[in-house]
Amino acid sequence: MTSAPPRTDETGAAWPADEFTERLRAVTAVRYHDRHPFNLRMHRGELTPAEVRRWIAARFHYQRHIPVKDALILAGLDGPGERRTWLRRIRDHDGTADGGPGGEGGIERWLRLGEAAGLTREELWDTSRVPPGVRFAVEAYVTFCWQRPAPEAVAASLTELSAPDLMRTRIAAFERHYPWIDPAGLAYFRTRVTQGARDGAEALALVLARSRTREQQERAVAALTFKCEVLWALLDAVDTAPGTGP
Repeated sequence: MTSAPPRTDETGAAWPADEFTERLRAVTAVRYHDRHPFNLRMHRGELTPAEVRRWIAARFHYQRHIPVKDALILAGLDGPGERRTWLRRIRDHDGTADGGPGGEGGIERWLRLGEAAGLTREELWDTSRVPPGVRFAVEAYVTFCWQRPAPEAVAASLTELSAPDLMRTRIAAFERHYPWIDPAGLAYFRTRVTQGARDGAEALALVLARSRTREQQERAVAALTFKCEVLWALLDAVDTAPGTGP
């Protein structure tokens, strides 16, 4: 993606692309939820089966809303190229068929993760089992993507820059510490190693191209900070939920 050099505005000169990129990556380096105590305990193998199931069920509420927020972003993008790129994300999560080899997407894979951990699909779709804090965090993120300009909503998705490393860590942790989960259920994590890297690179290119002023760049950094806080709040809610969940 090519474009004219960044402009300056009343807030100061726009950061060069490399500095802007570094500032974005610095947000996830410090604020990404891989540092959350719940994730750390998960990766050390310290969660009980009930805690793992509660996390899977609560996180599914986030997963099922990913195509919703992507559809809202899609509506604000410019030109067929940007829209085609983002439309693929919706297909990646919704799939191209109702289950079956080659047609399932991320939502179906997460349902299979739940089944591998001993949950039913009905339990995963049952929103009454989702902690209120999780519902609040997900709604805040979807609303943000609906109300903010597309470049800011895209910037919020740049947590994907750190997702591949988290997925690799998670796969190793589940294989080592949670052998009671059918390894076939880890397909979502394996798929997101490559999908996340691709999606993060594409989103970063779009944010760099569309954030032309210092103010726009600062808004992009703030959007990514907000998304990290959403993911952190989601885990806070899971970690403090009553132990009577899934």
